[in-house]
Amino acid sequence: MIGTPLKESAARLMILGSGELGKEVVIEAQRMGIEVIAVDRYDNAPAMQVAHRSHVINMLDGEALKELVRKERPRYIVPEIEAIQTETLLELEKEGFNVIPTARATNLTMNREGIRRLAAEELGLPTAGYRFASSLEEFREGIAQIGIPCVVKPTMSSSGKGQSVVRDASDIEHAWKYAVEGTRGAADKVIIEEFISFDYEITLLTVRSVSGTRFCPPIGHIQIKGDYHESWQPMPMTAEALAESQRQAKTVTDALGGYGIFGVELFIRGNDVFFSEVSPRPHDTGMVTMVSQNLSEFELHVRAILGLPVPEVVCLGPSASHVILADKAAADVAFEGVGDALSVPATKLRLFGKPDTRPGRRMGVALSMGRDVDEARQRAEEAAHKVAIYRVGSGLILK
Repeated sequence: MIGTPLKESAARLMILGSGELGKEVVIEAQRMGIEVIAVDRYDNAPAMQVAHRSHVINMLDGEALKELVRKERPRYIVPEIEAIQTETLLELEKEGFNVIPTARATNLTMNREGIRRLAAEELGLPTAGYRFASSLEEFREGIAQIGIPCVVKPTMSSSGKGQSVVRDASDIEHAWKYAVEGTRGAADKVIIEEFISFDYEITLLTVRSVSGTRFCPPIGHIQIKGDYHESWQPMPMTAEALAESQRQAKTVTDALGGYGIFGVELFIRGNDVFFSEVSPRPHDTGMVTMVSQNLSEFELHVRAILGLPVPEVVCLGPSASHVILADKAAADVAFEGVGDALSVPATKLRLFGKPDTRPGRRMGVALSMGRDVDEARQRAEEAAHKVAIYRVGSGLILK
């Protein structure tokens, strides 16, 4: 049953993490008559600007999180970022609260150690070789076992923070320090991964709902310094590689359980597929689905959460997204060139409304369609580069 927002009958959804992805989830939830409470560590976050009400707390503070949930009594708790005290979600689920997709899934996937051990050691999915280290000495030993080059990541981080590639022995100490500095939460380990030579990588958005498991067409993407920079859909793949990707995605999402959308990241080499990571929520590379699909990843997530049917997902045509990044820090910014960007054929913009900038912060995204993927990517890149970010009062261009 869906009641009326701000009434006793309301179905309340609390979103933990109120960035640009959370904002789109809030909008879709409100379209279905859901009362939404947005939570984040800072005020005026994007999702807060469209929610019914909001709260600012440190979500790594388990007691503060429990106090807020017990006060608001949401029907659905929807984690949207990594920096959450996930053990608290396990406690809240035992109290009867509904954590999306499940508290266990959120706890496992927020930590690379948990999800890698599940995928490789319990489910037998092919992955890059890996080791974990909690000290510089263990780190050196792990690299000696995995070999150089190798990829280093904190076990808990987001947006590529702390990720690097060790290409030479002289990189080892810097990679260790960078990973430790990039850690979010209470994690004290880093993961060392075998460097796999792959042809391309994809995000396979996988939806678990009352309708069963459905897959979105594969999304290709490029990351810079571990963070999403552009994405496109559909990514051309062989039938064999697509089938194996879907098998692996279903295997890991079935093991995690619950309803919602999962962003499954995979490396592809020929017809060989290697599992990388999974996020139990909308994925940043999936922002392209706001123009590419009959149902965006955000609408799919909300439908699944609410226990509503999810029809076949259809790609409407070759599409692409390209990020709009800030280069410098500022407390108040303005955008110019929006009209020029929207003059690019078959293009839309999403400006996220973040209250301030810092170097490399994602402030918006350009979304384009084309006759083929190459044209869509060119249009999205052109539109994104036409948008300029200014520091208000100074005229300084931040992008």
